[in-house]
Amino acid sequence: MVKLVVGLGNPGKEYERTRHNVGWMVLDKLCEELGCSFSREKFDGLFAEYYTGDGRKVFFLKPLTFMNRSGESVGKFVRFYKLQPQEVLVVYDDLDLPVGKLRLRLKGSSGGHRGVLSVEGALGTQNFPRLRVGIGRPERKEEVVDYVLSPFGEEELEVVERAISKAADCVKSIVESGEINNKIMNRCNGG
Repeated sequence: MVKLVVGLGNPGKEYERTRHNVGWMVLDKLCEELGCSFSREKFDGLFAEYYTGDGRKVFFLKPLTFMNRSGESVGKFVRFYKLQPQEVLVVYDDLDLPVGKLRLRLKGSSGGHRGVLSVEGALGTQNFPRLRVGIGRPERKEEVVDYVLSPFGEEELEVVERAISKAADCVKSIVESGEINNKIMNRCNGG
């Protein structure tokens, strides 16, 4: 049962609409739809609470530790609320997926994503659900760091906005059902 949804990103105006902040964008969209807000700051992050239709409390967390240290915030939150890794859904950007494609998995490797590596270190396992949102790889030979910290191009915006909406809907389905079942997996995977 998912009790915490974490969106990975970086704090600060300069990172607000960058590729690396897709996780935050999904949570912002989700909270906008659910009527919750990131009004509380604790555990080195901003978090919101939401009560499902059947009365379960679910937390949404945006770590403020910067991407590569996301696990510090997640670890504090998980320890305080005594959550199991399988109860934590992590939403983040993925270079290896085309722009706008989604992949929902129950476990997996970091694929070199340093934010996810940090979360794996904090949870002590790779066995936690994750929703990856494709941002594609740079077309030119520019460095990956510059690419992920840059905003989406004009030609990508429509695709990205659709992907963020679909990802928010996927997370909402998971939160409301309390689990990740085959029906949700099939609907969420793709783009």
